[in-house]
Amino acid sequence: METTLTIQSLASETPAAMLARARVLVVDDSRLMRLALIRALGELGVKSHGEAGNGREALERIKETSFDLVLLDMEMPEMNGIDLLRHMKKDPVLSGLPVIVISSAEQIETAVECIENGAEDYLPKTFNPTLLRARVTSSLEKKRLRDLENLRLVQIQTEKALLEKTQRRLEDELAEAARYVVSIIPEPMQAPLKVDWFYQPSTELGGDAFGYHWIDSEHFAVYLLDVCGHGVGACLLSVTAINVIRSGSLPNTDFRDPSAVLTALGNAFLIEKQNNMYFTLWYGVFNTKTRILQHASGGHPAALLLTEGSDGMQASQQLRSPGLIVGMMEDMPYDTLSCPVPPGARLVVLCDGCFEIMDKSGTDATFEDFERMMQASGAAHDGLEQAFKWAKDLHGEGPLDDDFSIVRIQF
Repeated sequence: METTLTIQSLASETPAAMLARARVLVVDDSRLMRLALIRALGELGVKSHGEAGNGREALERIKETSFDLVLLDMEMPEMNGIDLLRHMKKDPVLSGLPVIVISSAEQIETAVECIENGAEDYLPKTFNPTLLRARVTSSLEKKRLRDLENLRLVQIQTEKALLEKTQRRLEDELAEAARYVVSIIPEPMQAPLKVDWFYQPSTELGGDAFGYHWIDSEHFAVYLLDVCGHGVGACLLSVTAINVIRSGSLPNTDFRDPSAVLTALGNAFLIEKQNNMYFTLWYGVFNTKTRILQHASGGHPAALLLTEGSDGMQASQQLRSPGLIVGMMEDMPYDTLSCPVPPGARLVVLCDGCFEIMDKSGTDATFEDFERMMQASGAAHDGLEQAFKWAKDLHGEGPLDDDFSIVRIQF
């Protein structure tokens, strides 16, 4: 077809436009019959046609040129009509091309056989113009509907392929982003402090981030923040905020003072400037000379300081200071609290996803449930893995509803 077909053009096409667009192949060994059919087609409005004198020639023309309809005589040399029809219907490319058989009165049985072999209709050689219009229009309309359906199928397949390509690209980008999030988490430490962690986002990109580093030779900082929600937006905010802390790039801020850090972060990440996204934060600084841990938090769960108990269980102390979520308002004040840290003690800093878990019966776990579990296993070498298993066992099948982030420091 010379005109590029679209779903819109086919769907809105009038019968007259369909006839004008159609390309019809007239196959008959009689030159006079071919001319008569071509003239009759022209009177119907068909502007484009081809002709062939036998079945073999017709087959070559069909393979060379795109036609919308074939008017096919039965009795021809080299390859008769029914042989051509059978050949076409076996070919997946040609099988959808409609064929109207041209038959004489004595060839009715052959015409019926042709219809059984896939011909659309038949037309007597002494055809009536009205009958010709009806048969040709009906056959072309069926092909138009098939073409429309094929175009829709192609469109669906194209859109599906595009969607799958886009989805693969997004999955690759999410995976790359997830790898980056993990890459900025510092490696576990063995000395002079032993630090390990466990991190499992609930989706491809979580809203948790944490870190630890030496501010100077005497002060060691540890911090964990939790952005509301999940996904790209939460991940971008958490990574940006954690990098600000790690790089110490808050102007006029003493990073050895937890309350000053929270206030400065709140000013840098005001909620109204972050598309109403916010985060909670626990920030602590351990002084190796005085063995004092100073800490402040904004809307964040308490950290746990675990020490050896007389019964073999770990005694625990909740380390939490009052404070609203970070960025709620400018110059928000926070309190810094202090705690002595005995040798061998362990500090566990966590997010609320570690304990805010609904179990299979619909009961919500509490921080105290988590604390008791850590008292029992928090000193074990795989204590953080046990904590995650405890959360998974409570939750049951499927991923946890929130990110699971926990850091442990042995002093």
